[in-house]
Amino acid sequence: MIEGPTGPAEPTHWSFGQIASLVGAPANYLRDMPAPIVADCLNYGLRFSRDIDDVGLLFTEKENDVVELRAATGPRYGRVWNCEVADALVERFGDGIHGTWRVPGEFGNDVVVTKDNTTLFASDRDMFVFLADEHDRIEVPGRRDGQVGQMARGFFVWNGEVGAATLGAGFFLFDFVCCNQIVWGARDYNEVRIRHTAGAPDRWLEEVTPVLTEYAEGSAKPVLETIERAKQKRLDDVDKFLTEQFGKRMVSDVKETHMLQEQRPIETLWDVTTAVTAYARNVPNNDRRIELEREAGKVLQLAA
Repeated sequence: MIEGPTGPAEPTHWSFGQIASLVGAPANYLRDMPAPIVADCLNYGLRFSRDIDDVGLLFTEKENDVVELRAATGPRYGRVWNCEVADALVERFGDGIHGTWRVPGEFGNDVVVTKDNTTLFASDRDMFVFLADEHDRIEVPGRRDGQVGQMARGFFVWNGEVGAATLGAGFFLFDFVCCNQIVWGARDYNEVRIRHTAGAPDRWLEEVTPVLTEYAEGSAKPVLETIERAKQKRLDDVDKFLTEQFGKRMVSDVKETHMLQEQRPIETLWDVTTAVTAYARNVPNNDRRIELEREAGKVLQLAA
């Protein structure tokens, strides 16, 4: 138990690990020790390695008068509340069920949103939102095999008010979402990310909020213009460009992927984006796949 302002409080698994980190103790080791020994270790560490101003504690009152310690952070932690992020999203995009921006359907078809298929998540550590405009799709000439294709706009927003995650938003185009909430055909991924330093609350208002507003109210025209410029931007040396952007080891795989998909070699910035995105779909590691999709989005921005 942790002595809080109104009495004893129960630390969560997460906040216990944070306290252990603040005093330089291994949390996993302490979790297997008897409680009196753990208390002595933590009290000693807090007393002799931290000043009172070095630790910020976040307490939450729960049911039955139980108080929970949700976070133990350092002096420069800038907390952005999940409710502030959620309120900003509702103000600009609606509730995620009605209106233009919604929880994505399954393979482009609308569904009744339940806890089984939602893309709105929150826990004791963080929150995550995925909304999409699947009705006002963007027609992209030469999308695949030279044919016109339609893509939807989507975005992620995430935050952790207890130190478990950064605050950020990612914007992208995609084909569809399957019943397992996996995004297929994602491309042109661009991201805004803010660490929870002392200036984070102000930076959230100054940097992320305007981007969300522009995305909610903006048209698809700038996206189409960027794509068209990328198609006109021819590459003098494809191998050199791919090496500089993705490393030498990926050059042959990316070129081969584009040849299989489009039946012709890479010639433009748009071709590179198409090839890398297609290559990423076959990468089994999700983090690596997202990283490649993000890098493909950066390539497209070279034509902006």
